Amino acid sequence: MRNNVKLFLSILGIFAFNLALLAQENSIGGGEDAAVTTSKEGGMPPIPWEFIIPLGILLFYTLYVIYERILYIRRMVKFDAKLVDNMQPHLEKGNLSDAMGMVRNQDGAYAAIVKEGLESIESSLKPNEVESNMEKIANIEIGKMDKNLGHLGLIAGIAPTIGFIGTISGVITVFYDISKTENVSIGIISEGLYEKMFSSAAGLIVGLVAYAGYHILNSVIDSNTLRMQQVIVKFTKLTRP
Repeated sequence: MRNNVKLFLSILGIFAFNLALLAQENSIGGGEDAAVTTSKEGGMPPIPWEFIIPLGILLFYTLYVIYERILYIRRMVKFDAKLVDNMQPHLEKGNLSDAMGMVRNQDGAYAAIVKEGLESIESSLKPNEVESNMEKIANIEIGKMDKNLGHLGLIAGIAPTIGFIGTISGVITVFYDISKTENVSIGIISEGLYEKMFSSAAGLIVGLVAYAGYHILNSVIDSNTLRMQQVIVKFTKLTRP
């Protein structure tokens, strides 16, 4: 998993570096002549790199967080639904060592919760204390799954705002050019606006991806939170005298 994360970060760095080089070449060689040539000959209009570059970086970070969280959550929620039922004969006989052996080599949130329950029983804690300790571990595991999801929520709000700022700056530029030339024409207005509308479109796309990723991942975590509570209830029922 660490190798996948390093590879993704390397791709992100290369992408950002190439965007910066492209923006520099565009600012050096583009200029007004390039804008006029593009608008006259057709094809893609000039791209506002000063806004597209940060939005591109936000998009790649968003995809990285979604990718990394999917891998982590998938690994942590692996659990044998019949594990607690299979433990029942050992728990009824008080044979905690065999019960612990069933989960000792397992990883994941559910295994950590069951291990905590067995260790609490070995420590001769009361049933309500066993349940409390298991719930604490469940909350810790849920917190680990939630890591960096707040960043997605933040990007979902910031990205469209950055795009909107890019569009507003384009409108300001258009009216400034009109005030200097005193030439109010559709060509001048549209040329300034269609360039900056790229910012709004890009911002909305990045925001949509972050928004969808945030809520989908949270829904997966919520469903597993419910399953963890069910495991805790089932386990404590089996261990009550």
